[in-house]
Amino acid sequence: MTHVMEIATPFLPLINQKKRYKLYYGGRAGGKSFAFADCLLALGREKKLFIACVREVQNSIKDSVYKLLKDRAEYYELVDYVFYDDRIENVVTGTRFIFKGLKDQNSQNIKSLEGVDICWIEEGQSISKASWDILDPTIRKKGSEIWVSMNREAENDPIWKAIAAHPDEKTLVVKVNYYDNPHCPDEIKYLAEKCKAENMDDYEHIWLGLPVAQGSTKLINAKDVRQAQESDILSSTSPLIVGVDIARFGDDKTVFCFRRGRFCERLEVSDKLDTVDVANKITNIINEKKPARVFIDMGNNGAGVYDILKDRGFKCVRGVNFGNAAINDERYFNKRAEMWGLANEWLKEKPVKLPKDDELLDDLCSVNKSFDSKGRLKLEAKEGVKKRIGRSPDRADAFVLTFAEPVYDDGNVKQAGITSQSVESLFKTTSQDLGW
Repeated sequence: MTHVMEIATPFLPLINQKKRYKLYYGGRAGGKSFAFADCLLALGREKKLFIACVREVQNSIKDSVYKLLKDRAEYYELVDYVFYDDRIENVVTGTRFIFKGLKDQNSQNIKSLEGVDICWIEEGQSISKASWDILDPTIRKKGSEIWVSMNREAENDPIWKAIAAHPDEKTLVVKVNYYDNPHCPDEIKYLAEKCKAENMDDYEHIWLGLPVAQGSTKLINAKDVRQAQESDILSSTSPLIVGVDIARFGDDKTVFCFRRGRFCERLEVSDKLDTVDVANKITNIINEKKPARVFIDMGNNGAGVYDILKDRGFKCVRGVNFGNAAINDERYFNKRAEMWGLANEWLKEKPVKLPKDDELLDDLCSVNKSFDSKGRLKLEAKEGVKKRIGRSPDRADAFVLTFAEPVYDDGNVKQAGITSQSVESLFKTTSQDLGW
């Protein structure tokens, strides 16, 4: 019996969108390999294609996706495909699949890939920078595409940094997990939920596709962030605090974070905003939302935004220098360490609520900690973080800016199924204590 090929919705862009790079990542049982194989087999029946299936190490054809492609073709009874010892060919269209390991390739012997239409990189997390630097410019045929399937291993996976850290209009980045896979067996779903209940760090990596936890070097634990993102808090009557991390360079984003006590409502991300644009957006926020405080990162363009807003007479605006001394300078090395430290404490004082945002989770868990000779909390330099994860942690910086100064919180939070719950003050200091 012939089976109808069904492509799950998240994978449709593989066949109906034209992009130079198509990177799919996530945890176990997301269906990435099956979907890639099905899509390539289908496309190969429509017209003649030269398809290369590559991975970092391939000692024999058994190490490749050859068997997967063969099994899928047999499942769908695609009799137009012929399977040789080292390649697959379609006898109707002339499509050809080849299989290579990249580790032993160089700029000379990799030339056999120059005419490739589609290059599927399997287990992209294992690709070295050296291999990528050779492969990428080799796939040069007009209209050629590079497909990547991967489960992230580390925050600085070379292929992640090269493709996904700064996606542009020619790049597609899609996260798929077991709950996105309509064909995921119930037994697998059970195993995933069991792992979630027993070990959140393992669940984050194995089933959600997050990088391996950094252990004791990390300031913020992924488990705390994920629990905050899954919290059932619906609203809060606490004063609104806004943190604004302003873009420093062309690839950075300006991020606005809105937090009311234990409830972080949302993030707004904008790019290509100049100083006046950001000042005007903050002006609209102040006029419409009446925040108690707006904390602005004073680095680079932030000083200009701050000056405009002060000239407009907004007394709720505060400029924050990350390198300045902390309020509690006996505990924190500088202002940046203090804000991140307070944000970490906030996450541990449950219940709290964060927006469901994968980049926010990655950003918050990206910063490593240390301690100076006085025992004060000190953080990894921001440029080091950016180099390691391939982007600036703008979302996290906007969030931690809402902890720049103590704000008295006497509000209530509303949780699903609960009318209201009193909340102790997050900060005991009042504005009078600070001399405002």
